[in-house]
Amino acid sequence: MSDALIARVERWAREIPDAPAYTFLDYSAGHDGVKHTLSWAKADLKARALAVRLREVTLPGDRAAILAPQGLEYVVAMLGAMYARVVAVPLFAPDLPGHADRLIRAYADADPVCVLTTTPALDSVHAFLDGGSAPRPKQVITLDTVSDLLADEWEPEPIGNGDLAYLQYTSGSTRAPAGVEISHANFTANAEQLWEAFRATPRVSTAALWLPLFHDMGLIATIAAPMVGGNQAVFMDPVAFVMHPVRWLRMLSDYDDVFTGGPNFAFEYTAGRVTDEEKATLDLSGVSVMLNGAEPLRGSTIDRFSETFAACGLRPEAHTPGYGLAEATVFVTVMDRDLPARVTLFDRDALTAGRAVPYTGEGRVSDLVSCGVPTGQRVAIVSESGTAKPDGEVGEIWVQGPNVARAYWRDEERSAEVFGNVLDGADGTWLRTGDLGVVHEGELYITGRIKDLIIVDGRNHYPQDVEVTVQEADQAVRRDHVAAFALPGEETERLVVVAERSRRAAGRDLAEVTANIRAAVAKSHDLRLHDFVLTEAGAVPRTSSGKIARRACVRAYLDGAFGPRPAGPRDAGV
Repeated sequence: MSDALIARVERWAREIPDAPAYTFLDYSAGHDGVKHTLSWAKADLKARALAVRLREVTLPGDRAAILAPQGLEYVVAMLGAMYARVVAVPLFAPDLPGHADRLIRAYADADPVCVLTTTPALDSVHAFLDGGSAPRPKQVITLDTVSDLLADEWEPEPIGNGDLAYLQYTSGSTRAPAGVEISHANFTANAEQLWEAFRATPRVSTAALWLPLFHDMGLIATIAAPMVGGNQAVFMDPVAFVMHPVRWLRMLSDYDDVFTGGPNFAFEYTAGRVTDEEKATLDLSGVSVMLNGAEPLRGSTIDRFSETFAACGLRPEAHTPGYGLAEATVFVTVMDRDLPARVTLFDRDALTAGRAVPYTGEGRVSDLVSCGVPTGQRVAIVSESGTAKPDGEVGEIWVQGPNVARAYWRDEERSAEVFGNVLDGADGTWLRTGDLGVVHEGELYITGRIKDLIIVDGRNHYPQDVEVTVQEADQAVRRDHVAAFALPGEETERLVVVAERSRRAAGRDLAEVTANIRAAVAKSHDLRLHDFVLTEAGAVPRTSSGKIARRACVRAYLDGAFGPRPAGPRDAGV
């Protein structure tokens, strides 16, 4: 085909045909899980067969939406679409709870020519398409009914590095989902950058994950990265992990050199739910890299997880914080795999003023987790005027490299704003991430998102700092289920916090809890809390990757979803 990463599937099918490529651990078939495996030869065969079927109803450059559950069919859908030079749109089955609105908007924006699904998901797909909110495709293809015999009819087509491989829809934490145009060059570059940073061993290291394949980190870590060196990927459905998080760790225990990852909340969740009896069955000594790759990263979570599973053989160096975003395919920076996670204490007042000053023991403190350094790309901290800032000063994170996408699908204005930026004194264009960060002693620290900043009396406050203060102020607050945001006021912004109640909230006096929260926020941040809402578990909106969706929380708050609000000026423009 070409030097595109997808060509390596055919290469491994020739060189190591019987070696396992992708293994799905299916927990719907039993409590212990049933393994279903595609060898490299079988993956290539099924990809060729699907490419023939796709070519019957599509042309190169057409879009194919994947509305399928987690499983081997999803992997084949991505591979087959790439073989056929069809632009894949990795989404999810319509019966996935909690994301119906996101699916409708992403699907309609992509305007696919065909839909790829599975027979078990077919009824929900037809119901979705018959609902009237989504354009009808020319064809719905059930992946599990495509005959392998079609593979013999496939004639490989040249794949250009600039050809679109897929549209990666963002999680929509601050605005409507947008389709990031990921080329074959981006796909190849980012997988190789990840594998180089992790120093994986070809044909030996195993990737073992539960992340959804429609999410950027799940797609690259599970589907793309193993292609680099002919490695094996083992994965399960995210629901299987949520129901019993020990399943993730048991999966890791099966391998001597294994790579994995997840967002910060998954580590907190797992540490709190795996029992001592379950720990006795685990051997995590083979975990080489455990990527913590979605903000906000918590030093307390890393410490807790490492301590909880140290007796299971987990090395402290295994926990590997990183930073990334869909517009850069996914991965931008990671900590060195042989170094323990680094948590640095900074002076909070200096940080809110835009400077990273190490904490000296006086005043207020903020702890930030290092996200390491880039591999094969460049990162700059940039001022509002477009000039690079020196180490130690907070600014917007800009990224440049072969992994950076070129545009948003059918949105020239926003594409120019995000991807077409010029940095004074540097060649080429840069990606504006919308994230704030600082480089300290050569490593990147994330301080927050520009759009989430809370600005009161001219001072910047990071919502994640306030959220940590709130969850630590009273045990009635459920950890990592807190959203802090600001609303316009007559003279300055007003701080609002919405938090889910924990199991320990039963029988507690709400006035007492609120008083504790207000006192902690005032002491730690010198802020007056306009409103505190303690709501039911599951009420705080999250993105598909598990991040707190603060903008969605603002809308829900203003719409009265959490009950009556205190009197105040009209909340215009929020």
